[in-house]
Amino acid sequence: MPAARVVIQAADFDVAREIATLRAGDLRVGAVCSFIGTVRDINEGSAVASMELEHYPGMTEKSIEAMIDEAARRFDILGARVVHRVGLLQPADQIMMVAVISAHRGQSFQACEFLMDYLKTQAPFWKKEQTSEGARWVDARAHDDAALQRWGIDVSNAGP
Repeated sequence: MPAARVVIQAADFDVAREIATLRAGDLRVGAVCSFIGTVRDINEGSAVASMELEHYPGMTEKSIEAMIDEAARRFDILGARVVHRVGLLQPADQIMMVAVISAHRGQSFQACEFLMDYLKTQAPFWKKEQTSEGARWVDARAHDDAALQRWGIDVSNAGP
């Protein structure tokens, strides 16, 4: 049975292990592209002490699975894996990973970027930062929506 394409967990993850799981001895793989997101210590000019991520179990995984299916329709990829953490995270902690495998690098790069743009705006996660000014929810940004629009997907999740 193949490994899950989407993993949502509180625990940290090992990037090398996750990529090895995705590749799983597939000799067709000529390219692996990955993106690792981490918690920054400053956001919008404020020091970030921590970030808490919430999601709807089941709904979040289904949404990300649909994103991977769309990436597979658009790009010649052999597979993709998304690992996303939830719960309380500190600056420098890994938040998430997107990894894509394909026969050639161009398709992996494009699919990885597409998945990141889609994940940033469409995946049902809620992020709350603890800053020196207090707690605040992290809203989608206009440039995140613009990044998704270049793939022909028109959305507007950004606040004013």
